[in-house]
Amino acid sequence: MQKPSVAPGLTSGALAESAGVNVETLRFYERKGLLPTPPRRASGYREYPTEDVQRIRFIKRAQELGFSLVEIKELLALRVRPGATPADVKTRSEEKLADIRRKIASLKAMEKALKKLNATCSGHGPMAECPILHHLEGDL
Repeated sequence: MQKPSVAPGLTSGALAESAGVNVETLRFYERKGLLPTPPRRASGYREYPTEDVQRIRFIKRAQELGFSLVEIKELLALRVRPGATPADVKTRSEEKLADIRRKIASLKAMEKALKKLNATCSGHGPMAECPILHHLEGDL
């Protein structure tokens, strides 16, 4: 009777290529606790489970949506936490959305202030009379 074959794991290079990241990204995720440190083959090479491709893609997509690494770690933990529900995930997503909206409002206020400040400056004349520099120095 033959022993069932087990799918071999991935080396660091193969995992990085499959997930669309570089090997240093894998090490970084390991240090941050986002990716478990894999066992090593007899040759000394790390052997990552194939499921880690999906995990890394999850991390990258979450980063693209503005989630911090700490928040991503929390989302990953929710996936396996007994008693956790989709409502827990939605709450974190809503919190992130509120945070993004606050940042957008702050950026819009900065834009308005800079537009106003730029309107005071002709871009000509002596540097000592530059209204933008005077404002930044607190002279206005």
